Amino acid sequence: MGWHYRKSIKLGPFRVNLSRHGVGHSFGNRRFRVSSGPDGRRHVTVRLPGGFHVSKSFGKRRHYRHY
Repeated sequence: MGWHYRKSIKLGPFRVNLSRHGVGHSFGNRRFRVSSGPDGRRHVTVRLPGGFHVSKSFGKRRHYRHY
């Protein structure tokens, strides 16, 4: 059984996400957001009216060693 931790700190349009894998951050609003996770990938998300959204990831994922 694994353990999980996640804490998010919001500073205006900027957000810092803390987890057991590392630190990620994101910038944007409800409609447009650019984020970077602790695994090194970057994500761009655009939310459209009516519940539609488009998301694109860039970069390679780093693998973690689970204990």
